[in-house]
This record gives sequence, structure tokens and C-alpha cells, in this order.
Amino acid sequence: MGFWEYVAARHQQLLTDALQHVGAVFQCMVIATALGVAIALATYRSDWAGDLAVACTSTALTVPSLALIGLLIPVVGLGVPPTVIALVLYGLLPVVRNAIVGLRGVDPALVDAARGIGMSPAARLVRVELPLAWPPILTGIRVATQMLMGIAAIAAYASGPGLGNEIFRGIASLGSANALNQVLAGTLGIVVLALAFDAAYVLLGRLTIPRGIRERAH
Repeated sequence: MGFWEYVAARHQQLLTDALQHVGAVFQCMVIATALGVAIALATYRSDWAGDLAVACTSTALTVPSLALIGLLIPVVGLGVPPTVIALVLYGLLPVVRNAIVGLRGVDPALVDAARGIGMSPAARLVRVELPLAWPPILTGIRVATQMLMGIAAIAAYASGPGLGNEIFRGIASLGSANALNQVLAGTLGIVVLALAFDAAYVLLGRLTIPRGIRERAH
């Protein structure tokens, strides 16, 4: 059976796996973004605290994804829990690092001007600092998402959702008629999804970042 014949015959299962893959990555990125920005907000004003936050979140990247998921299985079991925990941990570093860089890069004169017209600290944060820091934050989210698209495939080792199941099934049946088709279908599916995510982030940037800020960023 040729590759496209295999895709046509298995399109329903491939679509289900792809939707699960997208759902897992998207939900984990929402959690990682919320946690990452919160950590950055709590630490960016202090050099040592910011450096400590980056160092702690980077620790997860030193652990191989397969090993981390394997260590989580005895603690939280198989399926979704180890997948979510692992993906969130891996997604934190780019968000935290870029959020700290973005917040520290806000022009102090603009913050002082906002303070001068009577803005509260919360209002300055929401209306001045976070909007100006959004471009690097979005870049961190894009980088983290691309990482998680590939790492999520390893979640199949713990019976997690996604296209990794197709890849693992192919690897487990190497030598059979459709083994290569399975690995190729899962891999190409992840690549296509990663490109689609990135295109969505580009569109989001054009919709949420004022043109003047985009031009200065380039």
C-alpha cells in the first residue's frame, strides 16, 4: 500500500489523532503561558529573582522528554496527566525568559509618564507594560509551541493522546507492510500542525501588535 493510499484508508484515525495532538498542545500552552507570565511579573524587577526564574524553568529542558514522562508515570499514572505536566514544564522557559526580557525592555519614561497622570500600578501594568512587552512574549509562545509539537509525540509512550501513537505503532511494527507509512504519516502530520500553529501566531501578532511596535521590533 502506498503512502497516500494508507492516508486515505486511515484518514479518520489520523484526523482524530491530529485533533488530540492540537488539543493537548494548545491547552498546555495556555497553562504554560499563564504560569510563565505570572512568574515573569513576580520576578522581572529583581535581577537575581529573574535569573533564578529562568534557571529553574530551564532545568526541565536538561531532562530528556522520554525520561521525564517515564519518571512521571509512577507518580500520576498513564494517559493525560504525565503528558500535561511534561508539556507545561517544557513550555515554561521560552515564555518566562521572553516575558522577563519584554517587561525589562519597557521604556521607564513611559512608565513614569503613566504614573504621572495618576495610573495605579495595576493600570500601568495592564495598559502600558504588558502591551509593550507583548511582542517578545508572543515570540516566546511561538518558540514554546514549536517545541511542544514535537515533544507531544513522546507522550504516546505514556498512552498519551496525539500523532505520536501513529509513530510509535510504526516503530513497534518495523518490517511490516505499513510501518513506514505509519511513521511518515505521524511525522508529516506533526510538521503540518506546527506550520499551521505558527501561521496562526503570525496572524495573531498582526492583529494584536500595533504596526509601529512591529516595525521597531524588526
